Amino acid sequence: MAGTGPDPLYTPLSSRARAERFIWLTARVLEQRRFEYHFLRGGPDGVEAALTAHLNEDGGYGHALEPDLRGPISQPLHTAHALYILDSIGRCGGLRVERMCRYFTEVSTAEGALPAVHPAQRGYPAAPFIPVVDDPPGELLATGPVVGLLHRNRVWHAWLFRATDFCWAAVEGLTRSHPYEIEAAVAFLDGVPDRSRAEAVADRLGRLVRERQWAVLDPERIEDYPVADGYAPGEHHFPHDYARTPGSLARRWFTDEEMARSLNHLERSQEDDGGWPITWRSWAPAAALEARPRVTIEALRTLSAHGRRID
Repeated sequence: MAGTGPDPLYTPLSSRARAERFIWLTARVLEQRRFEYHFLRGGPDGVEAALTAHLNEDGGYGHALEPDLRGPISQPLHTAHALYILDSIGRCGGLRVERMCRYFTEVSTAEGALPAVHPAQRGYPAAPFIPVVDDPPGELLATGPVVGLLHRNRVWHAWLFRATDFCWAAVEGLTRSHPYEIEAAVAFLDGVPDRSRAEAVADRLGRLVRERQWAVLDPERIEDYPVADGYAPGEHHFPHDYARTPGSLARRWFTDEEMARSLNHLERSQEDDGGWPITWRSWAPAAALEARPRVTIEALRTLSAHGRRID
C-alpha cells in the first residue's frame, strides 16, 4: 500500500548538514564564518573580519565574544578565545597578536598570570558563576591556553616568559582541581616546548583525572560518575573533552575503547535542531543561544580530528 514503509530514496542528513542548518538559523556572523572556514571551504579573511568586530583599542577583545561575559570591555577570556580562533585559521602571528600580548601584559598579575575576569567587568552583566572581584588572582584556567597557543605558534614576547613560569608552577603543583582547569593545563602542556617535562606532568594529571572520576569512561553508566563541585547537574566531562585531537597528551590517558565510547556519545548528543547542547548552567537566553553554535563547531571539529565521518 502506498505511503507505508521507509522511502528508499530518502537519505538521512549528515551530522555536518544538520549542523549547517542550525548554524545559519541561530549563529552570530563570527560562528557562521568559522563554520564556512572549517566545513565549507571558506577562507580565513571572513573569520578574521568578523573577529575584528570584537577588538578594542587596547588590543584586547570584548563585546561578548565569550557569551557569559556581556558588555564591550576587553577581558582575558575574550582575548584568549580570539587567540584560539586565530590559531584555528592559521593567523596566530603578526601585529594583531603582538597587540594581544601587550594587553595580556597590562592585565596580568605581578607573577605574569591572567585573571579569569578583570574587575573592569563590574557594571556589565556576567554569569553568576563567574565572580567579579576587585583584586583577582592569576589563574591557570585563563593563562594556560594562551601560553600553550603562543608557544605552539612560536610567538615570543617578554610577558610569555613570566606566564610560562607561572603555568609550570601551577600544573606541577595541581592536587585539588576540576575538569575545566585540567583542560587548561592540557592546552598549556600540548604547546609548551619542553616535551619531556610536559609528558611527565601530563601522565600525573591523567592519573588524577581517573582517580577523581573527572572523565565519564562509560556513558551508559553516566550516573556512576560524580559531577565536580560547583558544576551544574549533568555537567560531566568525557575523554574527548580533554583530548580534542589524537595528538594531545591527554589522548594517552584513555584506552581506544574508552575513546570510542566517548566519541560515540558525542555523536549521539547532536540534538534534533542540528546543534549540540551546552552542559554548563544556563543563566540568560542570549548567552545560551550564542554559545551553542560554538559548541556545535567544536563538536564537529573533535569528531573530524578523531577520524569520525561527519559528512
